[in-house]
Amino acid sequence: MDVLVRHLPRVDYQPCWEAMRAFTTERDADTTDELWVLEHPPVYTLGQAGKPEHVLAPGDIPVVRTDRGGQVTYHGPGQTVVYLMLDVQRLALGARAVVSAIEDSVVDYLRDRGLDAASRADAPGVYVGGAKIASLGLRIRRAGSYHGLALNRDADPAPWRRINPCGHAGQPMTSLAGEGLDADRERVEQDLVTILSRRLGLTPRTAPAPSWYNLLPD
Repeated sequence: MDVLVRHLPRVDYQPCWEAMRAFTTERDADTTDELWVLEHPPVYTLGQAGKPEHVLAPGDIPVVRTDRGGQVTYHGPGQTVVYLMLDVQRLALGARAVVSAIEDSVVDYLRDRGLDAASRADAPGVYVGGAKIASLGLRIRRAGSYHGLALNRDADPAPWRRINPCGHAGQPMTSLAGEGLDADRERVEQDLVTILSRRLGLTPRTAPAPSWYNLLPD
């Protein structure tokens, strides 16, 4: 099965989230799965059960209450976000299996680049030496997944110190650049999408930006 891969240079969180929900609502059994690969301007997002007290000092960074799982995370420049609009029923995957496939893909990618990476049973995401390098949060509705993963390439570490990342006080964060690796965005995203698609049993096909993105104001 194919998966359409759409690369978006940078897009605000709110319209992207609304588009993900609309895509999931409108899709049917014949809709091709999609991956949206992008960056957001600085934003904190708080999951459905997220506790506001984990947002310590947001300052001028907006906080958006969203409908994914998990607590609070940060998105911003230097971070690759991959949103996964998948028909999990068609893929014969449960929620836990989707999460595991995403985490395992990031672990495979990082190990290919020489990092000793691992997931944790008690805290979704991927870690290098105890520091978190990738965050993960999903929503599954009408057999369709949305939201996804965020991998730190060379993101500014300062905004993470203004929250308890994913609800864990003092959780150290890292990035590809922080681990001494080349963080070229195009290369990172191409390699990550290839591994992620393979794990999910999908064939990636590059597609243009969706119509909602082209209608956004400059």
